[in-house]
Amino acid sequence: MKTKLIISILSSFCIFSFSTAFASDYVGSEKCFDCHAEQYNKWQASGHPWKLRKVEKARYAKLPLPPGYSWDDISYVIGGAVKKARFIDNDGYIITTAKDGSEAKTQYNLEDGSWSFYHKGEKKPYKCGPCHMTAYSKEGHQDNLEGMIGTWAEDGITCEECHGPGMDHLRNPVKETIKKVAEVDLCGKCHQRGGTGPEPPAKGGFIRHHEQINELKAGAHGDLSCVECHNPHERAILVKKNLCTDCHEAVAASYAETLHGRQDTECIECHMPKASKSAISVASYTGDVRTHIVKINTAADANMFKEVEKDGKKEIYAKGFVTVEYTCLSCHGSRDKAWASKYATNFHKSK
Repeated sequence: MKTKLIISILSSFCIFSFSTAFASDYVGSEKCFDCHAEQYNKWQASGHPWKLRKVEKARYAKLPLPPGYSWDDISYVIGGAVKKARFIDNDGYIITTAKDGSEAKTQYNLEDGSWSFYHKGEKKPYKCGPCHMTAYSKEGHQDNLEGMIGTWAEDGITCEECHGPGMDHLRNPVKETIKKVAEVDLCGKCHQRGGTGPEPPAKGGFIRHHEQINELKAGAHGDLSCVECHNPHERAILVKKNLCTDCHEAVAASYAETLHGRQDTECIECHMPKASKSAISVASYTGDVRTHIVKINTAADANMFKEVEKDGKKEIYAKGFVTVEYTCLSCHGSRDKAWASKYATNFHKSK
């Protein structure tokens, strides 16, 4: 009996020692600031560290709260940087009702100040896997809160989620001890839905919202890496300049002579329309996130979605192109698809 007890204690000690050693390899993003202030400051504004924040930080973001709640009732806020904010109660569950349990819209949409239902009335644990935090482990409960599924080293997407644990680099900065970001699948770990294959899931007439890798692989730029267009430390909208003209010089020259080119309408307005939806749809064919598919099918009868039956359920996916209602009618709302198709076909060759 004593032998079993000793073995059990030693096993627990080994597990504790391993997990403590593993956790200690992560030094926290603030340590990176001492040497990498410029990258740190850009990252702070990117939205990545806002993916999950403790109430001590989030309460100063001037966000409204779901009906009946005060900041004393909140433990964490999910998001709240650009698109939307959701709130976690003091037991670690995502808030889906008013405080008194009655029906309420509990997702706050930053773009227009509206509220939406989110899993209305459900008891919804926070189980967002590795995508909203750093060094995620599926074991345990963060802060010992029942509704928080898993544990992690730091809230939000921080330096060490992409670059790996920083202890060795901190001890010896000169030696190459930190991982560099170059692979598309590193971004794709989170910027995908249902895997990193070329089939972006869709719903309600829009591509769903965090499928940039699925879109990229489905479209015309499947061989590109994210960092060819994006600085990974900056907000996604701050893409590198002249990206389209660097590769498509002849097309750019032709486009510059068109009406849209002369009025400085950017390529992304047509080739990366807001055909995806994160929080709200602005209009019938305008969501709030730009697609990465790029290729345009100008046929008036083209359908950018397909229905697939999987495991007895019908699911909707986007194809490898966007259609004229999303590229043209999002601006020219009084027109129809036939008109858009007529003027969009061979558009770059028109004067």
